[in-house]
Amino acid sequence: MPNVLIIQADQFRADCLGVAGNPDVRTPHLDRLAADGVRHREAYCPFPVCTPSRYSLLTGLHVRQHGGWTNRCTLAPGIDTFPRALRRAGYRTAAVGKMHFTPTYLDVGYDQLELAEQDGPGRYDDDYHRDLAAAGLAPVTDLIDQEREFRATAPSSYWDTFGTGRSNLPEEWHSTSWIGERARRVLAGWTETGDHLLHVSFVKPHHPFDPPAGWDDAYDPAALTPLPGWTDTIPAADRRHRREYFDYEPLDLPRLRQVMAHYYATITHLDHEVGRLLDLLRRRGLYDDTLIVFTADHGEYLGFHHLLLKDGPMYDPVVKVPLLVKLPGQRRRGEVSDALVSLIDVAPTVLATCALPPASPLPGTDLTDPAAGHDTVLAEDRRHGVAGMIRDRRHKLLWSDVAGDALFDLAADPYELTNVVDDPAHDDALRRLRAAAARWALHDATPPTYLDPAAPQRGAATAGDRAVRQELFAGAVERYRTDR
Repeated sequence: MPNVLIIQADQFRADCLGVAGNPDVRTPHLDRLAADGVRHREAYCPFPVCTPSRYSLLTGLHVRQHGGWTNRCTLAPGIDTFPRALRRAGYRTAAVGKMHFTPTYLDVGYDQLELAEQDGPGRYDDDYHRDLAAAGLAPVTDLIDQEREFRATAPSSYWDTFGTGRSNLPEEWHSTSWIGERARRVLAGWTETGDHLLHVSFVKPHHPFDPPAGWDDAYDPAALTPLPGWTDTIPAADRRHRREYFDYEPLDLPRLRQVMAHYYATITHLDHEVGRLLDLLRRRGLYDDTLIVFTADHGEYLGFHHLLLKDGPMYDPVVKVPLLVKLPGQRRRGEVSDALVSLIDVAPTVLATCALPPASPLPGTDLTDPAAGHDTVLAEDRRHGVAGMIRDRRHKLLWSDVAGDALFDLAADPYELTNVVDDPAHDDALRRLRAAAARWALHDATPPTYLDPAAPQRGAATAGDRAVRQELFAGAVERYRTDR
């Protein structure tokens, strides 16, 4: 059976690939991967938050089916995943990087876990931060951005730059480099007989946008072009949405371009590590017959509607994701698909490629089929009340407890600026999308979040180890503040 390599990024805007037509970002290795497979231009996440989206990728289920509604949730026992299915079939399964599970080393089907987490208890449990602590290092720029206790007293420079800047870590200790190096170790152990699964999940380009020295000056901010959808102010309709991380009113073009420069630098650094992984497969003669999927858990506004990050309406830049699928045997090389697809389609695609049936029917579709796609794709959000998105080829419907309903005619209004929910000319589209949402019960009460901190794991840190790292990192942040 073929080998499987899943490469996942975090908060990667779909049009931030050279092959997608971005005028500035450099992604030569991902562009080459796209040329060897199928690039899906209309791929969407089912929930624009890390853990819920990741569980959907693993299970092939919508969030209301797997019950993982927050970043602190557990995949319930009895819900199958494609790693579990491959393990049952005799595959050697491994994951490297950010998984964002609760508990940290939750057993979802990976026999080997080497983790690099970013938020919550996982940071103090995982392999990456154990290595940092053993080397006397601390990820200070990341801690200030991600941990509330440190962020509350962040320096003014942090707020002025929206959290962007050079990482305090040298390149070899940056999470992107560490994840790439650990993943290459796993690939180096693959045998020629096949039956290997590796899931490589990078923390970046998730904020903070903190490339290491040697990458932080890869882009000249003044030379960058704001991406489509930038507005000089926050549109009135978006002001009703809560903005968790920053006040975006002061965002202007010079500061946006600086954010973009560091965001692009983290992407190009990531692309470099992806290239090293793919080159290793090529040198070992394993590339052609390996299923390779590159995607992300959600997108990034990056100036769209004067916003950054992901907290707000489910506009395309935050719910659309890159999706590249290279099939074994050099099939469908260089194809571009405009079919509506979703991260729930990854699991059935892996299973079909490995000739394994799903344990139960899945709502997704097998992307090895050139006719694969959906009439509509949907996403949900439960961070601030009930919110949802459903769209077809032309129209998108958003609903929210905070802001009400909005309908966009994407053919006439690709940047989602004009709400036509009350325009009789679009009544048919509104009825059609509302009916599709009703079939998924998207307006119904939210099933409860499943959480079990004592669920079976494939490794763990001791409480004493966690306490030592917390003390070490807190001291490093305090010294950083004092030095500045």
